Amino acid sequence: MTDMMVGTPRSHLWRYALPLLLGNWLQLSYNAVDSIIAGRFIGRDALAAEGIAGPVMNLVILAITGLCIGSGILMSEAFGAKDYPRLRKALANTLLLGMAMCLLAAGAGIVLAPRILRWLAVPADIYEITGTYLRITFLGAPFTFCYNALAAALKSVGDSKTPLKFLAFSAIVNALLDLWFLGVLGYGIVCSAATTVVAEGLCAVLAVGYLLRRVPELCPEKGHWRPEGALMKRILAYGGPSALQQAIQPVCKVLIQGQVNALGINSIAAFNAVTRADDFACIPEQSISSAISTYIAQNRGAEKPERIRTGFRAGIRLEIGYWVLIGTVVALFRQPMVGLFVTGEGTREVIALGSQYLGYMAVFYLWPALTNGFQGFFRGMGKVYTTMLGTLIQASIRTLCTCLLAPRMGISGVALACAIGWSAMLLFEIPYYFYTCRKRGLHRA
Repeated sequence: MTDMMVGTPRSHLWRYALPLLLGNWLQLSYNAVDSIIAGRFIGRDALAAEGIAGPVMNLVILAITGLCIGSGILMSEAFGAKDYPRLRKALANTLLLGMAMCLLAAGAGIVLAPRILRWLAVPADIYEITGTYLRITFLGAPFTFCYNALAAALKSVGDSKTPLKFLAFSAIVNALLDLWFLGVLGYGIVCSAATTVVAEGLCAVLAVGYLLRRVPELCPEKGHWRPEGALMKRILAYGGPSALQQAIQPVCKVLIQGQVNALGINSIAAFNAVTRADDFACIPEQSISSAISTYIAQNRGAEKPERIRTGFRAGIRLEIGYWVLIGTVVALFRQPMVGLFVTGEGTREVIALGSQYLGYMAVFYLWPALTNGFQGFFRGMGKVYTTMLGTLIQASIRTLCTCLLAPRMGISGVALACAIGWSAMLLFEIPYYFYTCRKRGLHRA
């Protein structure tokens, strides 16, 4: 456990964010491994099927694990106040509430899969394999939630290194199983989905075992497993808007995917490849945002407002530094990056489409670096409705612009729509940040 109420803010943020960054890269790497192996050993249709199913699955997972983000704020506050019973009760009630919702959502997703695919206008030649992949990945949702809830508890007390170890193990298992069943034995997309579920299950089991053996301070006791109405309401007050916020982006991606689907299989395959690069840029920026949130929430719980604004400024500098790194890498290597994901028919066109998209995005990744920094500040201050509104503004404008630009410009229009949405979000967040600082007296920090 790490006490962020003393010491240099930049040092705390860097030490906390680095394992999260590495963990995100590992998570994204084994997601990318699925796509690379599927594209090379199963074919272009499998790559397109994963690209369509991915945003749908993310909608369910991110909506439910958004509860973990909200409850993590409560746990960070409790840790800052050194109230361990309140911390353990928050974790127990989060698990009870989240697992029930997760099981319900997974069951509904399996039953409604055909309607979802028809709504997305999935091409007939990949309809069946996309439905199979989607149903199997829904089965992994409870495991994903369990791991994320326990990881949120560890992160709330400043431990971002242990979840990284779990992800590293599951990433290796996932990659090895993919290579064996798809690359060596030649099985189809069913095994690609099943290996991901197995990896998620192992990650959850490791997290449970670690808390029981090594972190008894976080382990709920028997009396903590009784649902408490007041605490449940507070978890929903924080986690509900966070869950809605997490769900907004996948809804946006599903609607955008529908626009891309109308452009043909080559555009679908290219978009699936470039969204992997988008993930490597934007999700680690969200990790830095999480570090900002935890730092601010702990210091808010300890009633140390003088440290909040200096910590936020340090976090924004980290966000910009990461953009310089990832933007340079994407600009220089965008063609070979896209080429990793596809082979065979249509390869040249797919690479050309994806490379053009990433040329724009290498510059545009600065925008989400800044928006994520502000989101981290607002979340740490407990202003979860503000973060939800900012995301809603960004997603709605991005989706609207995609509908207008994609039919005329292809997936390059999707890139421009991203920049427009992020710009609108900043126009909302920056003035509200200064308003919040004045209202909370942080301008004196």
